[in-house]
Amino acid sequence: MSYKPGNPYPLGATWDGKGVNFSIFSEHATAVDLCLVSSEGEETRVSLKRRTGFVWHCYLDGIAPGQRYAYRVHGAYDPEHGLRFNPSVRLLDPYAKAVSGLQEWGKGSFAYDVTSDQKDLVIGTADAVGAPLSLVIDPRYEWGEEKRPNLAFHELIIYEAHLRGLTMQHPEIPENLRGTYLGMCQPAIINYLKELGINALELMPIHAFVDDQFLLDKGLRNYWGYNTIGFFAPDPRFRAGDMPGGEVQQFKELVKAMHAAGIEVILDVVYNHTAEGNHLGPSMSFRGIDNPTYYRLVEETPRFYMDYTGTGNTLNVRSPQTLQLMMDSLRYWVTDMHVDGFRFDLAASLARSLHEVDQLSSFFMLIHQDPTLSQMKMIAEPWDVGPGGYQVGNFPIRWAEWNGRYRDAMRAFWRGDGGSASELAYRLTGSSDIYENDGRNPYMSINFVTCHDGFTLADLVSYAQKHNEDNGEENKDGNDSNLSFNCGTEGPTDDPMIRGLRAKQQRNLLATLLLSQGTPMISHGDERGRSQRGNNNGYCQDNAQTWLDWQLDDSRRSLLEFTKKLTALRHAHPILRRSTFFKGRPLRGSEVSDIVWFRHDGVGMSDADWSNSDTRSLGVFYAGDGLDDVDESGNALQDDDMLLLVNSHSEPIDFVLPWEMHEGSWQLLFDTADDFAKQSAKGGEKTTVAPVSLKLLVRSRLT
Repeated sequence: MSYKPGNPYPLGATWDGKGVNFSIFSEHATAVDLCLVSSEGEETRVSLKRRTGFVWHCYLDGIAPGQRYAYRVHGAYDPEHGLRFNPSVRLLDPYAKAVSGLQEWGKGSFAYDVTSDQKDLVIGTADAVGAPLSLVIDPRYEWGEEKRPNLAFHELIIYEAHLRGLTMQHPEIPENLRGTYLGMCQPAIINYLKELGINALELMPIHAFVDDQFLLDKGLRNYWGYNTIGFFAPDPRFRAGDMPGGEVQQFKELVKAMHAAGIEVILDVVYNHTAEGNHLGPSMSFRGIDNPTYYRLVEETPRFYMDYTGTGNTLNVRSPQTLQLMMDSLRYWVTDMHVDGFRFDLAASLARSLHEVDQLSSFFMLIHQDPTLSQMKMIAEPWDVGPGGYQVGNFPIRWAEWNGRYRDAMRAFWRGDGGSASELAYRLTGSSDIYENDGRNPYMSINFVTCHDGFTLADLVSYAQKHNEDNGEENKDGNDSNLSFNCGTEGPTDDPMIRGLRAKQQRNLLATLLLSQGTPMISHGDERGRSQRGNNNGYCQDNAQTWLDWQLDDSRRSLLEFTKKLTALRHAHPILRRSTFFKGRPLRGSEVSDIVWFRHDGVGMSDADWSNSDTRSLGVFYAGDGLDDVDESGNALQDDDMLLLVNSHSEPIDFVLPWEMHEGSWQLLFDTADDFAKQSAKGGEKTTVAPVSLKLLVRSRLT
């Protein structure tokens, strides 16, 4: 092994076939040691003598992929001024492409004396080697003729899935591949997604993350993974086999297989905080490398951290180096790992230039101007836990958002809450009140009724209260406001009336989701009645409570087939996935508007109807020739006319089908109250919509 000065960029460990260039940023450090760690745990230290613009670097001949390494960073230990250097602590490279030892950090990663009464104010002197180690990787991979699907946003049906949760109990996946990247790309999973009509897979966090100590102490773990420590490294716990760093190639296999099936891959990413927690947390990487660069510190008392995330810290998006880390990480996952987009956890925290949320913050400007990232799908969870953190509708153009108002409106309407009709109408049609005025389109609304965070769909209609006792927090964790309805009894029941109502309510919610303008997102397993036994915060349950049960009874099989019918309808009818908002005015050469709302008696909805707290039913007509889109040949796109009738009353409602003057009859496509219902009716005739149900009818203009 011979030492050379090397280069400051690229940051991280870069293998060129002969050796490795090591590079790490630290503005406030006085010295940096590279630590090469053998498979037996022996450590060889190399002092980085060259510093270029706060980047410390060297090149070592003879180092190969698989080499484990870390850093020891020297400098002042002065927490009251935001500095927490301690060379006794071995640190993970922020740019590590692979890591090992994520589950071994324990108490061996603290820079302060954990026995001192003064807590973090006293530096620790014991050698702390519990932090995860970095791995040098071989980045080469044969992608072959892989082609990204490159789908338009409005064509997507997103499936939010946990990699372990989806695969751990699948009978057709070999046991050694369950819960792994390779298990996720087995034919059994890919064929299931295709048959379900899914064309975008949104994976919950797969960045390397750490289990919280308080969970480990209770025999639990951080199942969801929103506790990142490595923004470039796929988590090795999802790796099949024992090959160190093999998870990098295996994740690429997953992406390649999904792309071959026409399915895009979107990553749920957590750039708002890290696993190092608050001032009493461990020093595993960023804190010990350059604390004030990477974290938002309280200006008056920089010993402490600004916490907009509820986790103890917030990454410092005001720092150019932290912004570079985020951008480099995002580009890496696009260019090297071939993912198609990102969903940003607690994205409002990324927009906090100071304390206010600013949609023109540096992070969003960099994304907008980047020639690679600006072409990817960007989805914001548009809130954080700080003041003014709820920012639905306020993200920049090109950004889609998880629409929390959509979720709440659909739950409230189908629960039977009064005064929700006008809110329902906005959400069904793409939330123009939120997204139209700033130049965005309906598909920027990511519509969902459930997600990983909260009740599953089956639990939403089976529990009035959360039941999180298994989490060991006395049922105090999780959201208390769920807009749920147990249909008459709490939890499982053999009562056929209650079971029937729950089955119908699941259909109602799935139907409105997949018939709404915008981009629908299904939480994995909702299409087959997945339950967490009333736990609405399954973040620490890596077990059968959160894993998908692939066995089907008649009820769950029926729900699955109904969902497949819905997704097929959405793919077949462009009127259900418009790329532009409805105009609400007569079409050229016609007295009929592109969209018309009416009461059950066939009369148009009035202002009084919209504001009436008793309005729990309505109909909406979509004109098939009211599309602004064109087909592949440039011709005006047309579709069938559609008629959606919804009724959240506890009594049946007779709807008068409107527009007697039009030729042709309305054909029933489905009825959430009756899987086998059939009907043909003309304008002016009546159709009965059962209690708490909906109907979709079609009138063909294309034949």
